[in-house]
Amino acid sequence: MDCWSDMAIPPLTGFQADGALLRAFPAPKDLKMRSQWKEGVFPWKSILAFRVFLLVCTTGNLHVQATCPDITVTQQLLKEGFHRDLLTKVELGALDEAIEGCTVAIKQHLPTGLYVDPYELSSLQQHNLTDALLIPDTVDVESPEYLATELAILVYMKPDPQCAHCFRATLPVHCRYHQPTEDDGKAVVVLRSPEILIHCHKSFPSVECWKHSEVEAPCSVRNERTCHWNNVKYKPVNKEVILQVPVGLKQHGALVCVVTLLTTVLCSSLILTAVCKHGNFSLEHCSD
Repeated sequence: MDCWSDMAIPPLTGFQADGALLRAFPAPKDLKMRSQWKEGVFPWKSILAFRVFLLVCTTGNLHVQATCPDITVTQQLLKEGFHRDLLTKVELGALDEAIEGCTVAIKQHLPTGLYVDPYELSSLQQHNLTDALLIPDTVDVESPEYLATELAILVYMKPDPQCAHCFRATLPVHCRYHQPTEDDGKAVVVLRSPEILIHCHKSFPSVECWKHSEVEAPCSVRNERTCHWNNVKYKPVNKEVILQVPVGLKQHGALVCVVTLLTTVLCSSLILTAVCKHGNFSLEHCSD
């Protein structure tokens, strides 16, 4: 029986492992026995070193998980129809008082089926209701879904008076016209979760423990100077928001064309009759 398999090695940590092994198993003087001694002792040294490394890593991970606050992000669409309001709430969950001096913003990517009216945003900013920057700053509000391009909008959030360390923002979004379908007369628009950006004047533990990368973005709507923001990672409550847009059916195409043509002819005839009847020229001019 191998003597190494019956020996109980105490769970040592740190640099005590090497000294304890050498004291417990002194090196023999014979060269052949010394070779066997090395083959028996050094595997145990590797095992003990690995156990120490694993213990340190596990303890560090548990400490980070226990002290790092969670970031909660919820989104929901308000109102009905083609014109909706996208409500976003961010709860940082941090206990540091310095979080109150931070600015929180979201970078929302809008699919081709949605758009934001820049004139409406300008009006909301004048009334201090919504602060947002469009990327790009020009939007074709008349373009249909199949000819439009995706948009990105940077929304600066405001503190939520009903919740400490919470921020909220409301963004008005509008649905674009879609091509007709053949089945249920509905088109699906998927709105992905936004990016969360945090800008603080000084660092503190709650921000440092979040996994993040640094990005550059305007400091505010009124101050377009570039600032460094922390793009933090989080677990969204709902990974995506799904919106169903009513669209026409392809089999109704011929009927729609006929009705549209008849309506155009009828309305044009009524307008022409009213002009000839109430105009300041004679009927001979109308007949000509």
